[in-house]
Formats: sequence, C-alpha cells, structure tokens
Amino acid sequence: MTTGTGTSHSCLRHAAVLFLIGAPLAAAAGGGPLGIDNPVDRGDDSGIFKRRNQVVLQDATALIVAAGALWEGSDTRFGKTSWQATDSIVLGVLTSSAMKLAFSRARPSQTDSPNQWFQGHGHNSFPSGEVMEITTAVTPYILEYGDQYPAVYGLAVLPVYDAVARVRSRAHWQTDVLASLAVGAGIGYYAHSRQASLSVAILPRGITVGWKKSF
Repeated sequence: MTTGTGTSHSCLRHAAVLFLIGAPLAAAAGGGPLGIDNPVDRGDDSGIFKRRNQVVLQDATALIVAAGALWEGSDTRFGKTSWQATDSIVLGVLTSSAMKLAFSRARPSQTDSPNQWFQGHGHNSFPSGEVMEITTAVTPYILEYGDQYPAVYGLAVLPVYDAVARVRSRAHWQTDVLASLAVGAGIGYYAHSRQASLSVAILPRGITVGWKKSF
C-alpha cells in the first residue's frame, strides 16, 4: 500500500476516474448550486435501469463487502481492505443520512425546481444515499488494488451506473449524485488510509479473525 505523497497522488487519480466517468451527468446547463441541475424525462423502468436492478446492486454490494470481511478476517490484504470498505460504507450511510436531514432538498419527482432546499421532512434528494454507499464500498478496493491490477478501476462503473439510474428515475438531481461520488470517494480514502479498521477495533476478535480459519 502506498503512503505519504504517493497515496495522495493515487487518491487524486482514483477520484478523477469517478468524476470523468460521471461528467456526462453535468453536461447541460440548468439550475442548482452549480447551474447544472435539470429535471429529466422519466426513463423507461425496464432493462438495465430498472429500479429492481438498482436495489439488487445496492444490496449485493454491501453483502459482498461484509461477506469478504467476515470470511477473510483482518489479517490478510483482502480481508483488511474489506474491513476498511465496511467502515467506509457505515460512515457513508451515517454521512448521507445526516446530510439529507440537514439540507432536506426536494427530489425532481417532487418539484421541477432544483432550488428547493430546506423543505423539511420527506425531502431527501441531497445527497444520494445509494450512490454514496456504492462509492464508499468500491473506493478502498480501487485504492488498494488499482495500480497493481488496472481492471479493478472498472469498479468505478458501479456507482456511476447507479448515479445515472437515480437521475434517470427522477429520484435525484445531477448535483446530488455528483456530491455523493465526491463525498463517498473522500470517505473511502479516509477509511483506506487508516492502519486499523474502526470495525475491527470495536468488534470481538472472534468475529474479525476470519471465518475461513474455522473451517
């Protein structure tokens, strides 16, 4: 694992992957904090962008990360990274939940104006919790393995796919998902930069040692 300046440069490269792939979301001029938010016509709910597929991706991502952490334990490279990703997901969920409450932005499905902030209960557009969760999950793996195995960069497609799907289904504005990519990548970087996983420090050693050692 790289350290110091090398880690910072690597993080910037990996974050750039998320932004460059997600750039089409911000292509058109509009409203919102960056002037890029536009309501879009609700897309067809069939095919790749079907809501069911989004839910499956979100659930499968968390399940695979947790299973990898529990199976490998914290003593192997993959296991340590999986526990870091677990930390990252938990921090991401807490962060997105707090931000939703703080900003209470109206969703595109609730209004055609992207400037409806602080609307109170039931307005949870900013940021996208799903996009942030998936971003926080994949970022530690990208940081750990991307330079050695370039194919791992392909994991960046998962949060970007979900970002496009959430905008397409009028659940979020463009800046909602772009913020989720940025904040999620930052949380993932923080979790990966820690030498000791927060989860490993809190949970009993019998859980974090790895189930594969019991078989």
